[in-house]
Amino acid sequence: MNARLLIPMFALLLSGCPASGQSTWVEVGGQRYQVELADTDPERARGLMFRDAMDSGAGMLFIHEREEPQAYWMKNTKIPLDILYFDDARKLVAQRRNTPPCSAGDACPSYPSNAPARYVLELNAGEADRLKLQDGAELKLSESIPPAK
Repeated sequence: MNARLLIPMFALLLSGCPASGQSTWVEVGGQRYQVELADTDPERARGLMFRDAMDSGAGMLFIHEREEPQAYWMKNTKIPLDILYFDDARKLVAQRRNTPPCSAGDACPSYPSNAPARYVLELNAGEADRLKLQDGAELKLSESIPPAK
């Protein structure tokens, strides 16, 4: 095989992009969002910190190892977010809408789920209001998202 073809293919494999061209998306409230996955401890800890903006129609999906009460904070987060908590069945169990950015370091408040959750979806602030999301809404996952272990 030609070396000019091997290098881009190798770069694609290293990037973690699905080889089949599948996109990584979730759907909630009839709206599809392209998402980044945070399914390891370091990825979950960093989340959306230090970002100046997030594209419209984008989000970050956090996948936890087990369903349990979760708490998120906005430490070093520069953009307001909606934080949506989903259980093992991918039903919306809690919402923290319009959470403000926080630059107060460890003094930033936390936003608990108050219910066991496995998946947490962060979207730009205002999306939950726009979609009129209610507890019980279903989170649909693209095939490129690995099932929870």
